[in-house]
Amino acid sequence: MSAGTQTWAWRPRQVPAAPEAAVAWGDVAPRLHARLLLLADEQAARLHATANGDVLVVTGAALDLPWVDGVEYAAAHPSAPGVWLPTSWEPTVPVDVLGQTLSTRFKRSPLLLWRAPQAVVPLDRLLPVSVEHLQRIATYWGASDATA
Repeated sequence: MSAGTQTWAWRPRQVPAAPEAAVAWGDVAPRLHARLLLLADEQAARLHATANGDVLVVTGAALDLPWVDGVEYAAAHPSAPGVWLPTSWEPTVPVDVLGQTLSTRFKRSPLLLWRAPQAVVPLDRLLPVSVEHLQRIATYWGASDATA
């Protein structure tokens, strides 16, 4: 991958990070969405979510994050809290330096930097998980009947 003039790759983390976000790409995203609709209000109130056409990201305490087959996990990096990474992978360059490079290229923060598919996802529009927010996501995806 390349960030600005800096070229780097991914390597497995020696010690996986504790999850702070569930990340669902492609056909896993609607399954995570459906699972969120089944959560008790008390648990849902402790979670935040954002989505685009490719991914659904849900943040919260590890114990509150829903599990769905195919979901992967992410966490903020301790040396660069504005950079979220997969829990099992890390860049081959210092994350704080990479975070500075990303902040000049992307004007939003925090950012989820993902390995596969290669993507940078802004996390600055996370909203509390609610039926209303989930309906807006479903409508955005063009699947407004997903809550039925």
